Amino acid sequence: MYNNLRQKSIPVRDDRKLQPRADARAKQKGGIMDIKTNEKKFSTRTLTVTAMFLAMNIIMSSSMLSVPVPGGHIYLNNAIITIASILLNPLCAFIVGGIGAFIGDLLFYPAPMFVSLVTHGIQAIVVSLCARKLFRGSKLNAGAVIGVILGIVINTVGYSLGRAFIYSTPEYAVMKLPYQILEDVVGSVLGYVLCFACGIKKLFEREFGSRKNKKTN
Repeated sequence: MYNNLRQKSIPVRDDRKLQPRADARAKQKGGIMDIKTNEKKFSTRTLTVTAMFLAMNIIMSSSMLSVPVPGGHIYLNNAIITIASILLNPLCAFIVGGIGAFIGDLLFYPAPMFVSLVTHGIQAIVVSLCARKLFRGSKLNAGAVIGVILGIVINTVGYSLGRAFIYSTPEYAVMKLPYQILEDVVGSVLGYVLCFACGIKKLFEREFGSRKNKKTN
């Protein structure tokens, strides 16, 4: 009878065998939590940078910060929009370029605000896409160069058409065309130089690249 009880006895679970699995699950869960935390921080940092460029674009819409020239002023919004578009994704670039220019015009000079929304918005998206998708890894930053050139064309055409048919006259648009070209070229080239020659892009990539590396590890 004693032998029968021994044969029918329930085996005792060895918790030591289950410990490695529990540790693996805890580690995996911790890794997922770490990734979510890093993603949240990264999103917050991106939102902060976008808001900073947005505020700068609005401030630069004031005539007090423009460069007076014969026949008007040269606004340097394009420098801010170009930098933001090279650094940020297309959506954030549109927020900085299109919405920022719209709010700036709404506060300081409302007549072209819808033209600014469309023109600077398209400019920002095109520059961002070219900088991110074209000739990736090129030492000459060819994608960004192409994006900046296309942005100048978009700005010049957009504002010229806006002046001609929306908030002014065709004659005034023709008269302002040289100043518009000058403004677009100066602002866009200045933004490109500040971004690459002055190390803004390297600083941005070092800060955000480190976050991405931590997230993937």
